[in-house]
Amino acid sequence: MKLSRVKRCIVPTLVMLFSMVLLDSASTRGEEVEEIEDEREFDYMRGSEKGPSHWGELKKEWSACKHGHMQSPIDLSCARVQIIPRCQLLFTDYFSSNATIINRGHDIAVYWKGDAGSIQINGTEFFLKQCHWHSPSEHSINGRKYDLEMHMVHVSMENKILVVGAFYKIGHRPDRFLSQLEKDIEHLVEGEVEREIGEKNPFGIQTRGNMYYRYLGSLTTPPCTEGVIWNIDRKIRTVSEAQVRLLRDAVHDCGDI
Repeated sequence: MKLSRVKRCIVPTLVMLFSMVLLDSASTRGEEVEEIEDEREFDYMRGSEKGPSHWGELKKEWSACKHGHMQSPIDLSCARVQIIPRCQLLFTDYFSSNATIINRGHDIAVYWKGDAGSIQINGTEFFLKQCHWHSPSEHSINGRKYDLEMHMVHVSMENKILVVGAFYKIGHRPDRFLSQLEKDIEHLVEGEVEREIGEKNPFGIQTRGNMYYRYLGSLTTPPCTEGVIWNIDRKIRTVSEAQVRLLRDAVHDCGDI
């Protein structure tokens, strides 16, 4: 089971005053925009010297993990989170592109090789790079975590990062996009690390609710880069217990669902 990194709801005065300006201009300023793929460099184990409480000490370029002021994940009841109606938020233009599924040790991720489309927000176009899943959810709502959380990571030409997320609870209806990937994930359970999966259309990932949580945070794994725009669907979707178990089995997480 992963060790939680949910941060206390600390809202510095300057963050409150300038948060909306930052949402329009947030940038990594040339820093690394991708999460670290090799989990041998860090882990989630409680008490580990490479666990979340020590990430910021392992490498100089990971110092934001310890000293950052806008770290993710957080509880979405935090005062710095805004509720945004769909009509003010996202214009999506996704299409099929060749993809690869990768076991990153701490999660399962799908990377699109070519142009899989983009999202426009506040006049900036963010291009989809990958999506991945966390179980249990990293963010919470009023202290509650969900069975699964999905992140779609987008990067603009100016290296701004936008993550579109969604929560899932176990129900009778499986997630349609994960259903397309089940056979490939089974190969990851059997030991494959990376697998070509052909063309996949990210439009099949359901994130189009009527309201969204929006806040300015960070990547949730090293280097914990700040300036990340988060937009998380308020609608709670369903996933089958078998799908959650399959994702956990692939990363050798035997915790209770």
